[in-house]
Amino acid sequence: MSDSNGRGRGGRPPGGSRGAGGSGRGDDKGRGGPRGNGAPGGRDGRSGSGNGGPSNNGASGSGAGYRGAGRTDGPPRGGRDGARDSGRAHAPRAGVNRDKAPWRPSGERPHSEEPTGPDLRAVRTRHDDPELPADVAPADLDKGARIQLKTLEKQNADDVAKHLVMAARLIDDDPELAHRHALSAARRAGRIAVVRESLAITAYATGDFALALRELRTYRRISGSNDQLPLMVDSERGVGRPDRALELGRSVPRDQLPAPVRVSLAIAMSGARLDLGQPEDALSELEIPELDGTKAFSYSPPLFRAFAEVLDELGRAEDAALWRSRADLAEDALDPVDDGDDIIEIIEIDDDEEPGDVPTQA
Repeated sequence: MSDSNGRGRGGRPPGGSRGAGGSGRGDDKGRGGPRGNGAPGGRDGRSGSGNGGPSNNGASGSGAGYRGAGRTDGPPRGGRDGARDSGRAHAPRAGVNRDKAPWRPSGERPHSEEPTGPDLRAVRTRHDDPELPADVAPADLDKGARIQLKTLEKQNADDVAKHLVMAARLIDDDPELAHRHALSAARRAGRIAVVRESLAITAYATGDFALALRELRTYRRISGSNDQLPLMVDSERGVGRPDRALELGRSVPRDQLPAPVRVSLAIAMSGARLDLGQPEDALSELEIPELDGTKAFSYSPPLFRAFAEVLDELGRAEDAALWRSRADLAEDALDPVDDGDDIIEIIEIDDDEEPGDVPTQA
């Protein structure tokens, strides 16, 4: 499941009036699952050692603060011949009470410690997973994603695959339910890259940009891929950090990214410039080689529309209308191409073509 083409974002993150802070729900809203660090499975590589282990500050032997080390002066400390008459009885040694602590075999508990209630056992928390329709099958999942699930036990892999299929089906019509399916998948397979990617995308779709950002970082760390860098940039914008969004977008050389990702990144970077009140720089972010009005690729419509939006910000209404018409032409020509493959279709657009005409496929 991928959102690297910047669908529908234009120059601003989705959510209308949510504002810089995202949806207003907060960073950790409870939407069907744990919100602290996202879905279970990612622990950021922390080991069990560290401050929680034994400390060397209290090592045995002599050292500062050890009162009995090297004492040669003062009154006797209380041996056989030198007991002090201080008027105080010696305190019993720790753990010794000969009158009240009868001996019992090792491990035997006193009667007062015997459990009086029912035998209580730890019970694993049950999660309210969304229902899976009868028509959904693991084979409906993309082949590349299914390969990633092969590390799981078969029944678990099938359940994860079904939840991912449902998340993809519902992402546009019911993003909240899609997010619940993604959470269910993450609870079962939190260390699988495509699962964390799906959770991030559904969180983004619901307006939870903070969770989306955390999950995208986890996905990037697991997969080593920069394909979702544009969504990371947009999520930084969503939590109100356009400066950090620009810094993140510049962290990867553009020539290392495939063309659709480059375009989506340019759109996100342009939006960050608009957030900062820099429309001229926003326009410059979009002036990339892929901005070619004579040809249409699958990523051209959102790029053309974002360009038109920035032109509007600059008061260039006529130029904005021209680029919107080019976006419509490209979209209409590409719409019939729906074979499920990631093939970039190229359609020539004549310079003298009327805006209402639909170009023919080359």
